[in-house]
Amino acid sequence: MSVPPAPEVGRGRFLGEPMVIDERTTMIPVSRRGFRGAPVTVGALTITDGTTTWTPVVDSGRVAMIGVITGLIAAALGSAAVLRQPPWPKMTIESDHLPGHRHH
Repeated sequence: MSVPPAPEVGRGRFLGEPMVIDERTTMIPVSRRGFRGAPVTVGALTITDGTTTWTPVVDSGRVAMIGVITGLIAAALGSAAVLRQPPWPKMTIESDHLPGHRHH
């Protein structure tokens, strides 16, 4: 017996099987096709007393990866700026600018 495909909601998103939480609440998972066609959950529709609420899934691994990449880019740009021109002022001492020496 084949399983019928999940109904498509739009923009490549699909509804999963409704789950009854209690007598007032039903939750419907929403997924999309990911890498190699594997389903990836993107959130859930929760229906409580006739009111529908959308709850997105937060991918903490993706958020952490964005933070790491941002840090690496900032470090690379900062290093490049310091190597090109150090943050300290360019100072040279010439003989006619020595303290106690009067310029004629």
